[in-house]
Amino acid sequence: MSQSQLPADKTAQTESAVHPLIKKRWSPRAFAERPINDQDLAALFEAASWAASSYNEQPWQYLYAHRADEAGFNRLLSCILEGNRAWAQGASVLVLSLAQANLARTGKPNRHYFHDTGAANTNFLLQAADMDIYGHMMGGFDFQKTVAEFDLEEGLEPVCFMALGYLGDPEQLEEPLRSREQAPRSRKSVDTFTHKITAS
Repeated sequence: MSQSQLPADKTAQTESAVHPLIKKRWSPRAFAERPINDQDLAALFEAASWAASSYNEQPWQYLYAHRADEAGFNRLLSCILEGNRAWAQGASVLVLSLAQANLARTGKPNRHYFHDTGAANTNFLLQAADMDIYGHMMGGFDFQKTVAEFDLEEGLEPVCFMALGYLGDPEQLEEPLRSREQAPRSRKSVDTFTHKITAS
């Protein structure tokens, strides 16, 4: 499979015309044996930096390691729960997304810190898709172990881990992951979660 070729059943089938990158972004578990270079990785972090955020606080931070950097990669991997660890170990890069809970300018709680960090992560993944790099975000990790492993300061909270890489062959996965990798994608219909407001 060409690195730029997304399987037809993984391209989002949308009800309305949307940007091709949105249709292309996908969360695979099978990654190719191909490293991501530092220049390309820098472009992903740059994309994240331009996400919208409340008061332009930019409350996100990232920790990462290439698989070739075994010690750092394994520290990140050790915080991921076993079910995810089984396939995430094949990623080219592991990334830990963090969010600062308090406003830098006042020290008061920032109600939007997780929302804004999620926006940065979305920029990150869309930029990745444009470069034929795919990311899989994981909420399945040990929160307390992550805080302790990286000695995170108070108020700096783990949001998710991301496994990054180029598309691999689903056949390299064990079941049931292989079947999940090959299953068609689906989403709720837009009319199930949108509600037009009219005069009362």
